[in-house]
Amino acid sequence: MSTTAKPNAVVRDCGPEGCEVDWLSSKRHEAELDIAEFTQFSLDQGWGDGLPVVPPTEARVRAFLAAGNRYPDEIVCTLPPMDAECTVEKVAINAVMAGAPPNALPLLIAALEAMARPDFELFGMNATTASVVPLVLVNGPIRNALDIPYKHGCLGGVAGPAAAIGRALRLIVRNIAGQLIGVTSQSTFGAPGRVAGIVFGEWEERSPWPPFAERRGVPGDAATVYGTNGTMNIIDTTSQAGPEFLEMIGKSLAYPGANGFSSAVPYAEIMVAVNPVWAEIIHRDVPKLEDVQEMIWNYASFDADHITAKHREQLEHLNRIHANGRVYLASAPKDVFVLTCGGTGSLHAAGFHSWGTCLTQTAAVQAG
Repeated sequence: MSTTAKPNAVVRDCGPEGCEVDWLSSKRHEAELDIAEFTQFSLDQGWGDGLPVVPPTEARVRAFLAAGNRYPDEIVCTLPPMDAECTVEKVAINAVMAGAPPNALPLLIAALEAMARPDFELFGMNATTASVVPLVLVNGPIRNALDIPYKHGCLGGVAGPAAAIGRALRLIVRNIAGQLIGVTSQSTFGAPGRVAGIVFGEWEERSPWPPFAERRGVPGDAATVYGTNGTMNIIDTTSQAGPEFLEMIGKSLAYPGANGFSSAVPYAEIMVAVNPVWAEIIHRDVPKLEDVQEMIWNYASFDADHITAKHREQLEHLNRIHANGRVYLASAPKDVFVLTCGGTGSLHAAGFHSWGTCLTQTAAVQAG
């Protein structure tokens, strides 16, 4: 089956559990069901990503839709750069190909709805020369229902559905949005996350701060999308106190080639994942989250003399150099996003540098 749909049906005389009406509108293809042969077929058709693909048979797509209890012709959103209508059926087809579980459908829909919001600027993200990819942070009980990792190895390596869910989103961006390398996407290097995505949860039970989505006005099950240039490890085997950890985190983030320091970027956010051991120490010594954000923001900066004269001149023209002579990575302390996840082995934090023109979005995950 392809992801090319006929005009959407508008009259419904039965529910998503089944009836005599054929709600599936995508074009059918005759193809071998052998995984290796179908994977090659998907590449020939332009649907594949190079990894083995599960053939999206009619039975598999119907089963996926039935588990999600959604009408296949429902339009989830419109996705740039092709401005294509993304229906629930198209989501299901790509999710089946990626190997994602059917109960992930509500999470996939929430993530896509968030990505499609104008302030996320998906068009630019899909077309840019940067290596940016939408990160998906999951909050709420759905983390456990879907086995989304948020403890040890949460950013990669945990056996479970997170990689398949992330891959489903990437196939949707490829096959529906139309992000094609060298055609609509000018990414100079790309990134592994452009194949498998980045999907993980917040360890809410070990966090001294309210869940990230709740802080953004979306309590319970939620998906946050954040445009990141990848993951950055920050190691600190020496610090003992909260302010020391925050200083090390902030200074580690502040390297001149980060997108947030580019004169081509009007503003920047920064996301920091702190392991639960550090989070407890930081909260003990710096109780207010706003102070934590401000300390990281302050340290994630450098003196303008640290960069070349030409770069400094460009940043001066944009009023990016503060009165104290420093340039700051994030636009303001509020744009420093701090959350808790990762293993109890401590010693590390993770940084996620933003792309620049997309604003982080959070959407509620609606039950099917």
